[in-house]
Amino acid sequence: MSSRVARTVAKRETIREVNQDAVFMTVIHVSLILLLLITIYPLYYVIIASVSDPNLVAIGKVIFLPKGISFEGYQKVFNNLDIWIGYRNTVFYTVVGTMINIAVTLSAAYSLAHKALIGRKPLSYMLLFAMYFSGGLIPTYLLIKNLGMLDTIWVMLIPGAASVYNVLVARTFMSSGTFVELEDAARIDGCSVIGTFLKIIIPLSTALIAVMTLFYGIGHWNSYFNAMIYLANRNLFPLQVFLREILVLSQMSDANTLTTEQVELLAVQARIAELVKYVIIIVATLPVMIIYPFLQKYFVRGVMLGSIKG
Repeated sequence: MSSRVARTVAKRETIREVNQDAVFMTVIHVSLILLLLITIYPLYYVIIASVSDPNLVAIGKVIFLPKGISFEGYQKVFNNLDIWIGYRNTVFYTVVGTMINIAVTLSAAYSLAHKALIGRKPLSYMLLFAMYFSGGLIPTYLLIKNLGMLDTIWVMLIPGAASVYNVLVARTFMSSGTFVELEDAARIDGCSVIGTFLKIIIPLSTALIAVMTLFYGIGHWNSYFNAMIYLANRNLFPLQVFLREILVLSQMSDANTLTTEQVELLAVQARIAELVKYVIIIVATLPVMIIYPFLQKYFVRGVMLGSIKG
């Protein structure tokens, strides 16, 4: 009798736990769906606004569905020479700049990971200090000017050749016991330092390289401040600078100080800018959105491997 009661109680407890788990999972799923909708809606709104009448967008008529569908914005973007120049430059800065970033970061991290490096700790402290404190904009501008990089493509590539944070993460990753043991085995087999770096360290750092490529690539793709400060030649401007010009153009001047013709001209320009800016946002973000899914599987693994030592 007592065993039957015990089984009945255990069964009820099991059912209660299952019900609690079901309620908990339902709450989690609903929360995730709401979070997904909150995240997706701004992207969806940009898409529908890019094919809607800008006047309806401005007065808040476009919320869930496009209205006054028109592809005039895409036509203007694809017929705008500045957009293609900016797109070309941004792709170049992103590809070449990311390659430089990865090469410098991994080389510096591999050097700092060796305990035999003379001055290893002082160098690490210097890098850590430089990560939190900088000379400021004016000294940096004067330095770049004296180096002859002002208004050249190199000003978009060389000054930010490496992130100290990424160097320290990669150094921690390469200081793990597995890397040390493999490197010792390679040295015993007669492999040189460069050979060990290229044939052993790099292939084992695929996840970390993928994550850093994503970080550096997005940084280059979204960069516009350095171009505003150091570039005067419009043929070297990245896409984001032209996007900023269009966004600033959409903010009209005070109509009280302008003539009727000027007000009408600014109204037309503002309408065009309102129409085009959503299109440019899509054009500017689409490559990153396409590339990210291919690197996503390395993201968590690469960050965790680079943040845990031993």
